[in-house]
Amino acid sequence: MADESPLIRSLRAAVAAAPGDVPLRLHFAELLLAEGRNDEAVAEAAVALQHAPGDADARALMVRAMGLPTTPATPPPATSPPPATATETPAPAPTPAPDEPAPDASTPDASTPSFDWNAAEQQVQDLVGPRFLEDPQAADGDGTAGDAAAWDVDAPGSVRLADVGGMEEVKDRLEAAFLAPMRNPELRRLYGKSLRGGLLLYGPPGCGKTFIARAVAGELGASFLTVSLSDVLDMWIGASEKNIHDIFETARRQAPCVVFLDELDALGAKRSRTHHSGLRNVVNQLLTELDGIASGAGNEGVFVLAATNVPWDVDIALRRPGRLDRTLLVLPPDAAAREAILRYHLRERPIEAVDLGKLVKATEDFSGADLAHVCETAAEAALLDSARSGSVRLITTKDLLGAAKQIKPSTEPWFAAARNVAMFANEGGLYDDLLAHLKRKRKL
Repeated sequence: MADESPLIRSLRAAVAAAPGDVPLRLHFAELLLAEGRNDEAVAEAAVALQHAPGDADARALMVRAMGLPTTPATPPPATSPPPATATETPAPAPTPAPDEPAPDASTPDASTPSFDWNAAEQQVQDLVGPRFLEDPQAADGDGTAGDAAAWDVDAPGSVRLADVGGMEEVKDRLEAAFLAPMRNPELRRLYGKSLRGGLLLYGPPGCGKTFIARAVAGELGASFLTVSLSDVLDMWIGASEKNIHDIFETARRQAPCVVFLDELDALGAKRSRTHHSGLRNVVNQLLTELDGIASGAGNEGVFVLAATNVPWDVDIALRRPGRLDRTLLVLPPDAAAREAILRYHLRERPIEAVDLGKLVKATEDFSGADLAHVCETAAEAALLDSARSGSVRLITTKDLLGAAKQIKPSTEPWFAAARNVAMFANEGGLYDDLLAHLKRKRKL
C-alpha cells in the first residue's frame, strides 16, 4: 500500500519470501496490530496457526487482534509459606496412583475459559484463502483428461432402424452391408467374417446421421460411445493420443460397443493439410486404434461409425479397407421421412386441419433441422396473432406453408460444393452414389 511505512513494506516482503517462518510472521502481525490494522493482523495470525497449530503466541495474538477478552491473571495468594531453611528438606511432590494418569503440562487448567475457535474461524474465513488447490478429479483418478473411467458409455438403447422415418434405401444398404453379417453368426463364421467393422456416414448437415448411428447401435444391441474433437484434444503433448487410446480401450471392455466419431473431418483431417504436429499425431493414433494394433485382443466387437459433412477433407488412410471401408450417403429426408418428422414436431402443438401432403411437397430437399425450423416459425406466427388479438388461434396449413416459403433449404450450399467434388475428384468411385443422386435431381 502507498501509506505503509518502510518497515512494514520490508517485513511484508520478507514474510512473502519465507511463508513458513512463524516468528517472523508474528512479528509482522504485532506491527500491524500496533498500527491499528486489526483485520490484517488476524489474517497473519491465522496463517501462522496453519503452520503451527499449537503456537501459544499466535493464539494470544489472534485473541488480541480480534478484540476478545483475555484470560485474567491468577491473583497471588494472600500469604506465602516461609522459605525452607538449609536444614529442612522440601517435601516431595505427591506421586500419582498407578491407575491415575500423570498431569499433562500441555493440558489447560479446567478453570481457564476455553477459546471459541469456531467463532474465530467464521470471522477469518473470508480473509485467509485455502493453502492448496484441490483437484476435483483426484478422488476418482489421477486427474488427467485421459482417465478411462471418465468416458460415458450409453447402455444399449431402444432406438431401432424402424424408428427412422422413410429412408428405405439407407436402411437397405445398412442391412446388406453392415447388419446382416452381424445378425447371422453361423454364416459369419462360415465365411470368416470378423465381428468388427467401420462405416462412414456423410451428407448434408441436419439429415440424421447421428440418429442413424444410434439406431445401428440399437439393432446390434451394443453400447454407444460418442466422441467429438473436444473430447480428444488436450493442451499437453501426448495427452490427445492417450485420450484416443483410452476411448478405444473403454469400447473394448464394453464390447459389443459402437464408437461414433462425430465430425470426422475435424478429428481425422488430411495430414498433408495439417500444419500442427499434434493434430497429425491424433490421426496417426486413430489409425493405430482402428487397426487394433495397440490391443492384443484387437477390435473384436467394436464397431466404428463416423459422420462428416465433408468426406473429401478426411485423411484417405482412414478410408482404406479394414478401417472405415464402407461409405453411406445420407441424403435429405424423402417424402415419407418428411411426413414422419413433421408429425413428430407438431405432435404437441395446437394445430387445425393441417394438410401434410401439401406441406411435404413444399419442403423437398429440406433437412430434418429445416423441418423443425418450419414448425417453430409457424408456431411463432400463430402465437403472435393470438397475442395481438387476445384470442387463441390454432396453427393452420397456411402458417406452415408460409413458413416453408420463407425458409430456404440449408442443404443447397452443401450440394453446390459437393457437385464439384463428385465431378472432378471422384477417384476410385468414392462418390458414385452422390453423382447418381445429382443426376437424378438434374443438378449436374
